[in-house]
Amino acid sequence: MSTFQRIVLASRPKAEVQPENFRLETVDMPVIKDGELLVRNQYLSLDPYMRGRMSESKSYAASQAIDDTMIGGTVGEVVESKNPKFAVGDMVVGTLGWAEMAVSDGSMLRRVDTKQIPASAYLGAVGMPGMTAWYGLNHIMTPKAGETVVVSAASGAVGSVVGQLAKLKGCRVVGIAGGAEKCAYVVDELGFDACVDYKAGNLEADLAAATPDGIDAIFENVGGKVFDAALARTNAFGRIALCGWIAGYNGEATPIDNFRLILINRLTVRGFIVSEQPELWPQGLGELGALVAEGKLKFRESVAEGLASAPEAFIGLLKGRNFGKQLVKLI
Repeated sequence: MSTFQRIVLASRPKAEVQPENFRLETVDMPVIKDGELLVRNQYLSLDPYMRGRMSESKSYAASQAIDDTMIGGTVGEVVESKNPKFAVGDMVVGTLGWAEMAVSDGSMLRRVDTKQIPASAYLGAVGMPGMTAWYGLNHIMTPKAGETVVVSAASGAVGSVVGQLAKLKGCRVVGIAGGAEKCAYVVDELGFDACVDYKAGNLEADLAAATPDGIDAIFENVGGKVFDAALARTNAFGRIALCGWIAGYNGEATPIDNFRLILINRLTVRGFIVSEQPELWPQGLGELGALVAEGKLKFRESVAEGLASAPEAFIGLLKGRNFGKQLVKLI
């Protein structure tokens, strides 16, 4: 194998992401230097935050550069190493991008054990999405047993973990998801107490019926009308972990009619970026890994085959077509 494939950002989306915003390239296999290692990526993670990076607008992280390999989390095997901390055969998680192969100096890689936990799970429930759920729930929402927790995008990689962790704390957990199939999964497989299908056309009434005692904490992935409906049901001194705003990723205006309730109900609203809490990752990933290994934390994956499928899979993710964690299997 003297070449490999990668996908670069070819142009910035004007509104919705299009396939032509990406370009598939074949490039020569790199030669590693002392201190470096070569990784053959097995799975690529696709996540909503990538849409924000494709834009030039000011954000919490630098924009994705045109003609550079698209950013993305990966799990793969070390196939060559001149770094004493990593051996050939090690399985590693990193942010090596939309590429079949990648060179690293090891500084941002984490060695993982795939004997009890599948490699792909380190990009989901035992990776960045799981940590996002764990941090938002434990350090911002801080729910007590008996409280009502609402989770938007409840069947997704982050929301599904939030709900299960909240159930383990003794909370009443209500999900919001798109479609009867996703809602059935959230309740029947993940153990949520209820799930509201926002596509059914009765969001406000259905959420009111599912939260008779109001809402004490919200994990918000979506924004827009979904967030507005949840705000209307909040109790005094509720806590809101603001993780994502999918409703506005393409630049749409997403007005919030119930914003005044932040004052009336003395709500605490905190946006967060989980990569800014590195000191907590060992604890969080340890707890999540133990729960997955024990079968106490379930997850579901949507897997696209081959690097060339990544653009369409990513576009589908932004439209809610995926079911659970969206991955691309590279080999």
